[in-house]
Amino acid sequence: MQSTYNKIEEKIRKSKRGKLFFPDDFSTLGTPDAIRTTLVRLHKSGLLMRAAHGIYYYPKMDSKWGSGVVPPTIEEIAYGIAKRDKIRIAPTGTHALNALGLSTQVPANVVFITDGAPRRIAIGKGKGILFKHTSEVRSLAYKSKLLMLIVSALREIGEGNVTPQQLEIIKSYLANVSQQKLNSDIQLAPLWVRKILITL
Repeated sequence: MQSTYNKIEEKIRKSKRGKLFFPDDFSTLGTPDAIRTTLVRLHKSGLLMRAAHGIYYYPKMDSKWGSGVVPPTIEEIAYGIAKRDKIRIAPTGTHALNALGLSTQVPANVVFITDGAPRRIAIGKGKGILFKHTSEVRSLAYKSKLLMLIVSALREIGEGNVTPQQLEIIKSYLANVSQQKLNSDIQLAPLWVRKILITL
């Protein structure tokens, strides 16, 4: 019989580099204590790296520039948590602007609205992911994550404040949203945002 350690190590080694892991991913392979102990040992051995408390990843290496380990993005961690907890999330505010290149301001806390519980997950020194509960279900119903990001960015900029330069950037991203998803998701956006997207 394989030990919990060997089973978990084997599962990780068979996984794709960059994959996130939570203790719950190994719930069938041992007791909670055995799983936690194994993950700590695998982290110390270098097979796993820690993204945040209780969140690990199988490190992906930068083969192009040789700069070492490529850590998961804030988005990957946030959506990984959302998948684990079976909740929906949507990016908001400054993060949406920064992700689309509409602002150079990098927020310390990346904020997502969610239909789950409000909380903050610490990521490194002074940084974190903030989940804010919302009852505005429409904002979480987008089929296209990219269009959701675009709408969040426009709402942050505000009606009447969008510059021609920002519209050009948004237009270039909008080209990557399928017509089917655009037709469906555009109905979820505020009327003034809808009018902008239709003209691009």
